[in-house]
Amino acid sequence: MKRLFLGALLALATIAAQAADVPEYKLVIKDHKFQPVELKVPADTKIKLVVSNQDSTPSEFESHEFNREKIVLPNSTVTVFVGPLGKGSYKFFDDFHQDTGNGVLIVE
Repeated sequence: MKRLFLGALLALATIAAQAADVPEYKLVIKDHKFQPVELKVPADTKIKLVVSNQDSTPSEFESHEFNREKIVLPNSTVTVFVGPLGKGSYKFFDDFHQDTGNGVLIVE
């Protein structure tokens, strides 16, 4: 039993260390628009996107190109892991506000 507990602790510590190594980038949703509209990130690297919705209505961060979809409640923040991605441009959008909420991930 003691070995199992120690093994579980070691696994959790390893996962935490790996998560700490993931570069973090921030996106803000304000007035149903992403800020920044273009976000540059490194190629072939898993990244952590921290998406904060500063509006009083929900938004949905979505990308068909890197296969992610997450609802962001009003005045809240979500985390989205992406990649690793090859070099290129990958569009994302706010599915609830497609007329104004558009952006691009530029992978270099």
